[in-house]
Parts: sequence; C-alpha cells; structure tokens
Amino acid sequence: MKKILDFAVVRNEILNSNMFLLTLHSDELPPISPGQFVNVKIENSPATFLRRPISVHDVDPVKNLLYLLVKKAGTGTRILAGLKEGERLSVILPLGNTFSIPEYGRCLLIGGGVGIAPMLHLSKEMKSRGLSPVILIGVRSKEDIVRKEAFEQHGELYYTTEDGSFGEKGYPTQHSVLSQHFDHIYCCGPEVMMKAVAGYAYKNNIACEVSLENMMACGIGACLCCVTDTHEGHKCVCSEGPIFNIKDLKWQS
Repeated sequence: MKKILDFAVVRNEILNSNMFLLTLHSDELPPISPGQFVNVKIENSPATFLRRPISVHDVDPVKNLLYLLVKKAGTGTRILAGLKEGERLSVILPLGNTFSIPEYGRCLLIGGGVGIAPMLHLSKEMKSRGLSPVILIGVRSKEDIVRKEAFEQHGELYYTTEDGSFGEKGYPTQHSVLSQHFDHIYCCGPEVMMKAVAGYAYKNNIACEVSLENMMACGIGACLCCVTDTHEGHKCVCSEGPIFNIKDLKWQS
C-alpha cells in the first residue's frame, strides 16, 4: 500500500562531484521490494513543483532507514544534495513493480551510472535467499566509482571503465565475465546500455529484466508522460514498471 510519509535526513554523504547518498528515517517504513522507487517532494522550489522519482538503493527495516543514491542532474536533485541533517522530506512509497527473484540459478546484475542504485537492494535480497549474484558495474572512469564496499558485501563484483582506469576497459557487454554461464540478467542504466545487454540476453537465451528510467511526473500512472511501447501496447513505466521483461519490449526486431 502506497503511503505519504515524513522522513528526516539522518545523513547526506557527498560521494563525488555528481553523486550523493541520502539516509532517511521515518517512524514507519512499509515493505519495499528490489526495483521499487519513491517520489520525493522538493520543498520551497516553484521550479520543481512535481515530485522527483528516485530508485530505492537500500533499506534497513529494523531501524526504519531508507537509502537513496542520487545523481545531481537538475534543480531538484541539486536541492536534495544540499539537504542538512534533521531536515524533512515528504516521500510517497513504495511505487512501481519489482524484480523477479528466482529460487535458483546464476544471476548477473548489471548497472551503469546511477543505474547501479537498485542493484544493491536486489543483490542484498538475493544473498538473503541463498543466491550468489555476480555484479557488473560500468562507469566512465575510476573517479565515478561509488559504494564499492557496499556492493562487495552482497556479490562477486566486477567493473568496466570507458577509459580503462579501473577494472576492464570498455563497456559492460564487453567484460570477460560474460563468458561465464548465467541463467538470469538484471539491468539498469542508460538505455543504450540496457539495449546492448538485452541484445546479449536475447542472443544467448537468458532471462532478462530491465529497470526503465523514463521521465516520470506523477508516479501513479495518471499523467501518462512515462509510457513505453510494449508488445501489449503502451504501458506506464511508473505504475506498470519500472521493471520489464525484455521479451515484452519492442527492442528486438
């Protein structure tokens, strides 16, 4: 059930020039599954009257903590980057559908850019269910690497960098780990990267789910600005996604 809750900022950690990690606390925290997102209200900003959708990076249901990994991309996220401890945020959650977690099999999680955000919650949940996920992260340079230690706790971690400054040089679909066998692939990041991963999954007959990052305004499927074309017609990414099986998307001819 969706709720509008008031959260307090526990910590706002600046990770690099573009990324920051918000730790939020509320008196209650509804169950949040991997792949779901929240809508955050930007206070005192007429230019950002619409809430901002942000993937859930991690949760601590015991301490009622919500973790949001955010990239500074515009006015709204830059205001969030300036929040101080004790300030309040109005948050609608949980929103969207979830990743499908198998009972067994080898799972590969691929994240690019801020698309790494939902992969921590997913890898953590997989590990709690006895799975051993492999995590592959693609960034431009080693300066863009964030939350490395957190990911290492929940899976076997690999990197690609476009400039070759860390891990293997190139893009995720070029990493040598793809020579191994996988039964399931989960992906979030730039669309060009997700389409390349989807093509690899199609070619190798691997089950694959992606988390789309279409522009979302309302978060509940009312404004229709985030629709994506599927084999079953147009679907709202915010309410019928953001997680889609690649077989449902018109990405392959």
